[in-house]
Amino acid sequence: MTDTSAAKIDAARLSSLLDGLNQFGRNPDSGGFNRPGFSDADLAARRWLSARMESEGLSVQWDAAGNVFGRLGPEDRPSIMVGSHADTVPEGGAFDGTLGVAVALECVLALRDAGTLPDYPIEVVATSEEEGRFGGMLGSQAMVGAITPEWLEQAADANDVRLWDVMLAQGLDPSLIPGARREPGSVRAFLELHIEQGPVLERRGTSIGIVDSVSGVTNWSVSLFGEANHSGTTPMSMRADAFAGLAEAAGRIPDIIVKLGSEQSRITIGKVDLQPNFPHTVPGQADFSVVLRDTDESIMRALCAAFRETVEQACRNHNLTHEIIERSWLEPVRLDQGIARLLTEEAAALGLSHMIMPSGAGHDAQTMQALCPSGLIFVPSRGGVSHAPEEWTDWPAILDGAQLMLNALLRLSRAET
Repeated sequence: MTDTSAAKIDAARLSSLLDGLNQFGRNPDSGGFNRPGFSDADLAARRWLSARMESEGLSVQWDAAGNVFGRLGPEDRPSIMVGSHADTVPEGGAFDGTLGVAVALECVLALRDAGTLPDYPIEVVATSEEEGRFGGMLGSQAMVGAITPEWLEQAADANDVRLWDVMLAQGLDPSLIPGARREPGSVRAFLELHIEQGPVLERRGTSIGIVDSVSGVTNWSVSLFGEANHSGTTPMSMRADAFAGLAEAAGRIPDIIVKLGSEQSRITIGKVDLQPNFPHTVPGQADFSVVLRDTDESIMRALCAAFRETVEQACRNHNLTHEIIERSWLEPVRLDQGIARLLTEEAAALGLSHMIMPSGAGHDAQTMQALCPSGLIFVPSRGGVSHAPEEWTDWPAILDGAQLMLNALLRLSRAET
């Protein structure tokens, strides 16, 4: 075990870093945060982070995908990268992603203050567009070279706003994104701290989750097309009711999970639009999102096939046609076992209760595993709530996770590791 006694987390500074990022996009009425990928608030938070890292003496750069990096240590060696994302879902919470960025920077500053300069450089990163506004995890996917020109051309959010147009409006050139790819061997490891976003750690009274696998996720846009008509004069047997088709397909989700799924299976219809959406009119069109997850790729594909068949059957039953567009596909990933062991050892050395667990939500760590060994630390979420203003993690739990991250970084950045 590496001697880490000299490097300690500064709780007040960590709190100020989190507050600094969260000054952007806060809704004072709801208490939620609105920093969707490439929004004005998102870019303002990145610029604030960039300026803060520069003021602390880090070497700062942005890449073509909008990722922001702050580097401490030698330039001629592969880096240990640490961080998370700073964008949010609409009306999201204060901790999801943002905490991981603040912890990453605090760890680097704590090492610097202790006079413990790393043998391998440490790069703090705030990845861009992780929350999937445009269907993927743009920042980390760009770093691993997983962004194709075809995907860039068609990427759009749930309101059909194109990623290409949004980036251009923010002064970023999406055609340069392939240049954000990191060369194999340039990153030695990737570490991320994140809130669990679920209830397991809190319910078990466990301080730390060490993630060994991350669910895959696919994001679909589905449209059902029927015929809008008068709700009083159109007999039930003669309708082509798009909402009825949606309701039938949604109602079969539990049966699909029971028949083909696992404990990690999730199928979610999260956004629905009806047209013409009037009280006295049979809906002629239903547009909805489907997000499907599992930690096993074969199960994911079986669930996808079953839900597609369910949509087709609902359309036959209700005289509808349909269109299904796959917006993104991220495979399930097993994270590096060596880093998981290192995190387990360091958690034990700190006397922290810990457990190995899967992640049902997608994270940058799963993408980065394609480039380098990657690890993911979870800290408890109160009530399991996330993606909502009520999202909360207690500060003692945050400080435990941050100290674990600091100790792991110190160990990984030493030449003898």
